[in-house]
Amino acid sequence: MTLDPHHHQQVPAMAQAARNASRHLATTSSEIRTKVLHRLADELEQRAATILAANAEDVRAAEGVLDASAIQRLKLDAVKLATMVQGVRAVATLPDPLHRVQLHRQLDEGLVLTRVTCPLGVLCVVFESRPDALIQISALALKSGNAVLLKGGSEARHSNAALLAAVQAALRDTDLPETAVQGLPDRAAVAALLQRPDLVDLVIPRGSNALVRSIQEATRIPVLGHSEGICHMYLDAAADPGMAVALVRDAKLQYPSACNAVETVLIHREAAARLLPALVADLVPRGVELRGCATCLTLVPSLRAATEADWVTEYGAPILAIKVVENLDEALAHIRTHGSGHTEAIITEAPGAAARFLAEVDAAGVFHNASTRFADGYRYGFGAEVGISTGRIHARGPVGLEGLLSYRYLLQGTGQRVEDYTGPSARPFQHLDLDDDA
Repeated sequence: MTLDPHHHQQVPAMAQAARNASRHLATTSSEIRTKVLHRLADELEQRAATILAANAEDVRAAEGVLDASAIQRLKLDAVKLATMVQGVRAVATLPDPLHRVQLHRQLDEGLVLTRVTCPLGVLCVVFESRPDALIQISALALKSGNAVLLKGGSEARHSNAALLAAVQAALRDTDLPETAVQGLPDRAAVAALLQRPDLVDLVIPRGSNALVRSIQEATRIPVLGHSEGICHMYLDAAADPGMAVALVRDAKLQYPSACNAVETVLIHREAAARLLPALVADLVPRGVELRGCATCLTLVPSLRAATEADWVTEYGAPILAIKVVENLDEALAHIRTHGSGHTEAIITEAPGAAARFLAEVDAAGVFHNASTRFADGYRYGFGAEVGISTGRIHARGPVGLEGLLSYRYLLQGTGQRVEDYTGPSARPFQHLDLDDDA
């Protein structure tokens, strides 16, 4: 991508201003960081009409251009806006994540080591379609003392501008630097920042598989995210039929375009004859297209035949692949082969099967008798989330405040020298963990 000349000056200046703001936020009291979030919630309520009008303009422009699932993610209404406000207030009431003592250890008399939490610094977050992500990200960044550079999709340009104006008004009213939360002008600005690990500490892409992969391949800066959300629900031989049908319905239809919506249902062979017809009767009238394996077609010939591609497809739509498996072992093997490490669930009344599933499935979320749609920062009590991570390092699953923190070691001494602790007459270390009130 060719950069406009102004990016060579504008983008680094924005990032440096964010860096300065992050240093300010890192030393700001919990009361001030809480105050700005309450102020933001008030701003969102006061600007509701303006925000919804801006969003309506985006939705009108997107009709006929974006598919139905993308428009669903883009659209805001009074209920979504109220949920947004509730999320900001929930983040505001969370305990202060900064300066928490994780380790307090006396290495020797008068030599004390403390490990305390601190912000990461500057985040660059790129997101598509969902304007409510801007508020979730801003709230978590401010609460955790991080500055953030945001690039939303052009399809939500007016919505994002209205929401960003609310954030920056809250910052001004709280005497915090507006540069703590900034909007990046275009994709070229993102491309420029991806080459600046000196200015950005973490990149968080939220959007399509193509977006996440392109960013992962374009930068040396750590990237937190997931490229696919292929979630499974395994209906065990001991699954309660009513619960199984209700949970599949919720996991598929409550929000089909979400990354934690179920895409493949696996059914134990012994339960297939009673569960598959019940699923068909429940889901087909609700507009779900079912694609079944060969065994499924022998039980319900009207189903569309599934192909190998269906086992590795994130539909983001009311389409569901169904496969009959011989037993739990085959279900686990299928998930190992085709799962994306996002969220997997088992429906069963057998404690042994549930215990094996919870222990053996390697995913960010592993559920028993619950919808995969619970994999969400707000539902986990994080207030909101900056995204979902399927990686194994730093943060995993819905990423709330803890995923935006690092830590520092503080060592306080009384003149100790390393040479006193080496050699034949070395002084021994105490390595004594101290009580919190020590």
